[in-house]
Amino acid sequence: MLEVALLGLLGFSVGAFGTLVGAGGGFILVPILLFLYPDRPPEVITAMSLFVVLGNATSGTLAYARQRRIDVRSGLAFAVATLPGAVAGAIVVKQIDRGTFNLIFAAALAAIGVYLILPRPVAAIREPLRGRGVVRRTLTDRDGVTFVYAYRRWQGLAISGGVGFISSLLGIGGGIVHVPVMAMVLRFPVHIATATSQMVLGLMALHAVVTHFASGTLTWDQTLAQAAFMAVGAVCGAQVGALAANRLRGELILRALGGALLVVAARLALLALV
Repeated sequence: MLEVALLGLLGFSVGAFGTLVGAGGGFILVPILLFLYPDRPPEVITAMSLFVVLGNATSGTLAYARQRRIDVRSGLAFAVATLPGAVAGAIVVKQIDRGTFNLIFAAALAAIGVYLILPRPVAAIREPLRGRGVVRRTLTDRDGVTFVYAYRRWQGLAISGGVGFISSLLGIGGGIVHVPVMAMVLRFPVHIATATSQMVLGLMALHAVVTHFASGTLTWDQTLAQAAFMAVGAVCGAQVGALAANRLRGELILRALGGALLVVAARLALLALV
């Protein structure tokens, strides 16, 4: 019973913070699982994490849907673009040994964390996007706040394809890449990017989990039971994270995400090098 309670608490914490920053929580969960289960291969660790991300992202999506901050049309297009990469990542991870996986994971987290934390000059009002392939969106949330933005369709689809591969390969959900890129490159308001990313993560994680089941990485044994306990906690935590996100400024969300990435990257690098 103690293990069940601890796994549930871990899932709750990961779900709350992951939903707050729109990242699914896998970037925190994977290094913890690497520490808890040192004898399990990378593909099993990533499969467990993606199972938890699936529960977390589904719960977070429902919470953000109530806030009316999800760009459903864009999110569905991005989700479809992640599918080929998600399948490829689930296959490639089986070819990577544990030590190499740890180093790749640490380097990826550190690079993104530094980028998010480094101060950037406040951008002036950018020129409106013009030309073919520009998608213009207007959303009004439950509180009556209206968001107006535009992005280039080909950029969104290309980025989502890469996110699908990275997230499935590392088991991190992909939000740590998708949210800042949607905000900084595609010009999404941060709160819309966070909410929409949760929906994309849920659909991508579902596809990746099905792939892991089909390949035999996930089976109906103790491993899946442990992942299920964490997923139940993540579902509850996601509701808390979505409420907290509604009360924080966009830049604070990005800074919190960057700081968490650096801490996790340092811990994982030490684990890989010792």
